[in-house]
Amino acid sequence: MSMNWWWLAGLALPLYPLNIAFTAALSRLRSPLARAALLLIVPQLAVAALVRGGAVPFDAALPWALATAGFYAFRLLSVRDLGLWAIFLAASGLALTWGLAAAGVEPARLHAFALAFSLPPALLMGLAGVLEARFGAAYAGLPGGLAQVAPRLAGGLVFTLLAAVATPIFPGFFAMIELLVGVDTDVRIVVLAIVLTWSWAATRALQGFVFGPPPAARVADLSPAGSGALALALALYLIAGGWYFGGAL
Repeated sequence: MSMNWWWLAGLALPLYPLNIAFTAALSRLRSPLARAALLLIVPQLAVAALVRGGAVPFDAALPWALATAGFYAFRLLSVRDLGLWAIFLAASGLALTWGLAAAGVEPARLHAFALAFSLPPALLMGLAGVLEARFGAAYAGLPGGLAQVAPRLAGGLVFTLLAAVATPIFPGFFAMIELLVGVDTDVRIVVLAIVLTWSWAATRALQGFVFGPPPAARVADLSPAGSGALALALALYLIAGGWYFGGAL
């Protein structure tokens, strides 16, 4: 693989520290829509760069990618801001694309894998924007108890988080199974540890946003139109991803 294409792919299919500029750009953008667009588009360009470069140097790239994925997975445990949490989760998931590439799958499946681990974080960024509009920030523990005062917002957050951490029935789960089938046992152990860390971090995030005593001030719930749009996006993601990945297993 040409070194030039390797570096380009490493920007958004993160190989730390090559990805720092991309991660910083995501965190500094104020518009949730711009953040989401950048997260959806740039990893697809990175996959195209990876494919353009030819064979992946397995011995060099995969350990680096696993270390990056593990680093960002553990960062999730200490992050309180939902927008930054989504960025770190996306970085951890997208880094695992290198493992699937090393398994020799077709380019379309690499693009689908990257989309499976960038779309839910992009939706989380949108929900972070909603929380910022209502509370001034999207920090875990600041709203608390959303399930009692804003059930549509709480429900949307729960299902989006479950989709983001590759919970069974969501496409990320099938994408992860495809990855695990194509790699060696030692790599599987590392990947499973990373996924378990995601689940642990998601549980902590839900405790900070959804459960607990309700906010003292009255909170506007997610509008019916907004909750319907989120439900439609998750449903399409579920159906399309389940069909594409599930049909190959």
